[in-house]
Amino acid sequence: MEVTASKKSLLKKIILIVLGFGPGIFAIGYTIGTGSVTSMLVAGSTYGMQLLWVLFLSCLFSGILIFAYGNYALITGETALYSFKKHIKGGKILAIFIIIGVSIGQWGSLMGILTISSNMLFEIFAMNFEGVRSYQYETVLIIAIAVIAIFYSIMLVGKYSFFEKILVIFVTFMGLSFIISLFFVHPLPSEALEGFIPRIPQVPGGKMMVAAFVGTTMAAATFLSRPLFVKGKEWGIKDLKKQRKDAITAAILVFIISGAIMAVASGALFHQGNPVESVLDMAKPLEPIAGSFAVAIFFFGTLSAGLSSIFPCLLIAPLMIADYQSGKLDTTSKQFKIITAIACLVALIGPAFFGGKPILVQILSQVFNVFVLPVVVLGIILLLNNKKLMKGYKTSLFVNIGLYTALLFSCIISYNGILGLLEGF
Repeated sequence: MEVTASKKSLLKKIILIVLGFGPGIFAIGYTIGTGSVTSMLVAGSTYGMQLLWVLFLSCLFSGILIFAYGNYALITGETALYSFKKHIKGGKILAIFIIIGVSIGQWGSLMGILTISSNMLFEIFAMNFEGVRSYQYETVLIIAIAVIAIFYSIMLVGKYSFFEKILVIFVTFMGLSFIISLFFVHPLPSEALEGFIPRIPQVPGGKMMVAAFVGTTMAAATFLSRPLFVKGKEWGIKDLKKQRKDAITAAILVFIISGAIMAVASGALFHQGNPVESVLDMAKPLEPIAGSFAVAIFFFGTLSAGLSSIFPCLLIAPLMIADYQSGKLDTTSKQFKIITAIACLVALIGPAFFGGKPILVQILSQVFNVFVLPVVVLGIILLLNNKKLMKGYKTSLFVNIGLYTALLFSCIISYNGILGLLEGF
């Protein structure tokens, strides 16, 4: 009985540690979703560790941007888009462009997330009921409608915060499963070191994959929502150090978990020449550690990651519009219900028209996320260097260098994404 009680106590402590993170845990839950898992697995299985440098730079700049947006909110008490409109010349046009661009990117991600999740649930059903394989399209579409309807219903009754905490735990278990499997299946250390050398794979799809990497790891929506999460935590100027630590922790954990996923895929699939092309292929990296349970364990983790991403993707458009209007989000308003309903209908486009190619849908959606990124970086640079607005708080040279470098990096990646799309289509 004492041993059982001890185990329960340990589990409770672990859960409390996970839930004890600051707003950074929302950034992790947002970033480590189906899009991130898909991009890392496809990249690792196709290119080995060649794109580790892209992941490192994306996480580095993400940490700086999370910190910058969080600090701005603590010092001024204002949110991102509302400030763009209020304090930047031409800020209204800038903010509207960001709302449209981020919404398109996130709704595209939502299509991919729902498509992959529905296909995974279909595969689970098909393992037990072979007869449904003859009706794959219809079954996947019915599953997708049921999933999105459930999530929409939960959002309407205001269960977002509670449900997201549960999903954060699922995502944590998913990340741990890949980190543990890394001890059993991993690339050569020399390959990991070579991965830090900047280079773009000179093969079809290489440029597009680089853009997808940045789109899923350095997501504009994560930074724009940071002020609202910080305000929701009721942090103030006295919590500047806490905010900095939270941003650094988020960036490091995103790099570790995402890097582990890519490394496992590289070690298990790259040298065997088995790139991830379908939903079932995505379960292969866990096979060496999980054996016959590989599919079930992977599906559980990836579904958890996907579910944790559906809420933010549904929430992002009404959140940004409310931010632009007043800097506050009302989940009970008619506007909120209508916009999230539209997002749900857009999400169904994925399984309805691209049900057979969920991996491609997800990769493409991540590519589109990078095109609004330079504007989001430029906006926070202008705000943080407004002396009157910052009330005497001076942005450090290191942060400014990081932000300007992030701006240059985002412009290069956006251009690279355009080239990738032109080559691919």
